[in-house]
Amino acid sequence: MIELQKNEGIWTVTLNRPDKANALTADMLEELTAIALDAQEARALVLTGRGKIFSAGADLDEARAGLAVSDVWERLSGAIADLPGLTIAALNGTLAGGAMGMALACDIRLAVPNAKFFYPVMKLGFLPQPSDPARMAALIGPSRTKLILMGGQKILADRAERMGLIDEIVDADDLVQRAYDICADTCAAKPEIAKGIKEMCKG
Repeated sequence: MIELQKNEGIWTVTLNRPDKANALTADMLEELTAIALDAQEARALVLTGRGKIFSAGADLDEARAGLAVSDVWERLSGAIADLPGLTIAALNGTLAGGAMGMALACDIRLAVPNAKFFYPVMKLGFLPQPSDPARMAALIGPSRTKLILMGGQKILADRAERMGLIDEIVDADDLVQRAYDICADTCAAKPEIAKGIKEMCKG
């Protein structure tokens, strides 16, 4: 359910459970975390999905069984955020719930025009993962973060781009190629230069 392709320094990770809206199981999350931890050598990491939804968040059966409060979500987003290479979420569709964390941890977020973004964690009776609100607030500010997390609002792609939640809207047919194009300069640069620029951008 997780595909990994390595090509010229770019690791492409694809969620492949489209019949279940790419809902994430504990095994999938552990596999994603292991890939992110192993990707220190990657010059760039691209996250995407099969089908028309990037991810609906946690698999509902497993969420009820405890996955919703597992530390694996935080371990995954932390591993992505700590990577020295460029990380891009190429969102092939709607992004919901806990799956938001891995996208927020990326350096850049691209999305198709019909994507929606929502994080109904409060409605479901859970806190968001610890780092998600801070990362979201760094992108869109605290008020808009509360609009999503506390107000339960669904944000459409065009508004998400205006808010800064995503960086570009890209047609589905061009999505992954656009991510690769953005990675090109990073892949061509010396690793220490790319890593240094990324560190400087943290402020």
